[in-house]
Amino acid sequence: MVLRAEEISSIIRKEIEGFDQPMRSVNVGTVVEIGDGVAQVYGLGNVMASELVRFTRTGVIGLAFNLAEETVGVITLGPYAAIEEGDEVEATGTISSVPVGDAMVGRVVNTLGEPLDGKGPIETTQRRPLEVIAPGVVYRKGVDTPVQTGIKAIDSMIPVGRGQRELIIGDRQTGKTAVAVDTIINQKGTGVICIYVAIGQKTSQVVQVQGILEQYGAMEHTIIVAATASDPAPLQYLAPYAGCAIGEYFMHQGKDALIVYDDLSKHAAAYRQVSLIIRRPPGREAYPGDVFYLHSRLLERAARLDDAYGGGSLTALPIIETQANDISAYIPTNVISITDGQIFLEPDLFNAGIRPAINVGFSVSRVGGAAQTKAMKQVAGRLKLDLAQFRELAAFAQFGSDLDKATQNQINRGLRITEVLKQPQYQPLSVAQQVTILYAVSNGYLDAVPVDKVRAYEVGFHQYMASAQKPLLDSITTEKKISDANLEALKQAVLQFNQTMTF
Repeated sequence: MVLRAEEISSIIRKEIEGFDQPMRSVNVGTVVEIGDGVAQVYGLGNVMASELVRFTRTGVIGLAFNLAEETVGVITLGPYAAIEEGDEVEATGTISSVPVGDAMVGRVVNTLGEPLDGKGPIETTQRRPLEVIAPGVVYRKGVDTPVQTGIKAIDSMIPVGRGQRELIIGDRQTGKTAVAVDTIINQKGTGVICIYVAIGQKTSQVVQVQGILEQYGAMEHTIIVAATASDPAPLQYLAPYAGCAIGEYFMHQGKDALIVYDDLSKHAAAYRQVSLIIRRPPGREAYPGDVFYLHSRLLERAARLDDAYGGGSLTALPIIETQANDISAYIPTNVISITDGQIFLEPDLFNAGIRPAINVGFSVSRVGGAAQTKAMKQVAGRLKLDLAQFRELAAFAQFGSDLDKATQNQINRGLRITEVLKQPQYQPLSVAQQVTILYAVSNGYLDAVPVDKVRAYEVGFHQYMASAQKPLLDSITTEKKISDANLEALKQAVLQFNQTMTF
């Protein structure tokens, strides 16, 4: 059989013409080391920071975390036990992101946005990157609208504004989560979308929070992002950024959102764990050198946008757990310097039955009266000073020296203010309710009430105002200030109620 050159060339030409398989460039690498959820990968020359990669044999997704000269440190976002040395890793070309949208509201999700509540898949097509640059000065607007927590002590003395970052700080078991949950419950009907990010907590505690929110009808406007203690450290590290991305979606839609990070102490510990495994140089308390940037780039994303850019807001309530009241430790001082104030909860006050156990002297809001309604300013203007003076006088009076009449009166008034500022859990009050009772106590209308009867007085007073003085409450709510006519009507209402009380 003789093969002619013309036949060979025609066959080759036909084969070439029929070959339409597109060329695909794939950025791949090889696992050289794997342990504790972190893989060292050789190769991946063109990978981007925070790019998602896929372990081809197991299908597990990872995140390019540490870009070194020879290798790339990849943190795994799934079960890593089956990953072995020599496995191939493929870059996806996609930056880490999380699903966002209205369909997320009312759901419990993990760091990757996958549902954990058994209510089926989340129908949303939009995604936002976990890491974005915080809005600049040009895009922001001054904080001037309050986020009502429903807690008298906070709304009157340490007000929180929409777009603010207010730190909740204190030892364990002092009521930090309770303050945040009460605030979420109080947003019912206000249009504020709430995101609760649970970092490194027990699964049972997250379920408990979910149950409380459902019981009080607050889950309808809340999203829970859970990275529990049983989740790998990389997922705990990424959880607050995922929650923030979900909140930013609503902010850029022109809506108001509130996000709680519970808590950033565990977040810093998870980041330290990942960093040490990946052999980043440790600094103070073994935290890596960029631990300040870890929280600053997160909390700076909370903002009140200018009307020209939608006018939405994202308010952040980060929580920090201290050890033995030490607010001068590394992570607490870092976060205090980043935030716009702090609510300091003290174990001694908590154990003394003063709950919420807020230390007025150490607590501050750097936005201050700008985030208060005029009605609240009118009744709470001197409250913080009166309370601080009372604490000082009470400490002085312990020495047993004779006190003059004015000092005794001030101590008696302070005792009643302290009692009024106590508040049961999961019972947030409206602005009008807070304003009326604070007016009564700060103007001396409770001076004749025995201290142990103040709580009963307050319960009866709220019932009386809601039934007999509802138009007055509605007027204070709508006008957001106490007019001269309303001031006189409020005075008469308090006097009338006092006549009905017997002690």
